[in-house]
Amino acid sequence: MGTVRRIGLDPGQRRTGLAICDEGTSVAVPIGTVEHVGLKQALVRVREAIVARSVDEVVVGLPLRLDGSEGQAAKRVRRFMDALCTDLDVPIVFWDERLSTVAAERALSDQGVDGRARRRVIDQAAATIMLQSYIDAKVETCQVDPTDVSIPPTRKPGAGRSRTRSHRPRGRRGER
Repeated sequence: MGTVRRIGLDPGQRRTGLAICDEGTSVAVPIGTVEHVGLKQALVRVREAIVARSVDEVVVGLPLRLDGSEGQAAKRVRRFMDALCTDLDVPIVFWDERLSTVAAERALSDQGVDGRARRRVIDQAAATIMLQSYIDAKVETCQVDPTDVSIPPTRKPGAGRSRTRSHRPRGRRGER
């Protein structure tokens, strides 16, 4: 089993967030957002992103309801992907992306990103979280190359350690 280059899509009504995980890595990174000026234009731009990056797999966020069922949003995503995949020869995987936008909102808020800046990146942040969730699940279920038995190099005892004096513990209120 070789390495796989994946693109993550988080299609919404107004925008589609894009993230990628390059070959040989297990970290998803955001790569952009496609604004939906019209359905045709959105399909063309998302298709171009997929083709330009020569991906092996497309992971699509499916917004399931909290009970796990598919509502109108999930049906909209499936219709979008049906239209997108008419001439793509890349496997498509739908992945549960419940609350990925909420997690992205929280992460961006924690980083001090707000207002217009957050709206510009929220979809790609959600796509990144969703794709990372998929990658992590693949690793947890051991869907990795079982023949990869590389062992990290060992260090010599004491190599690379800084030599600092140990400090006496402080008493109450920082007194020595």
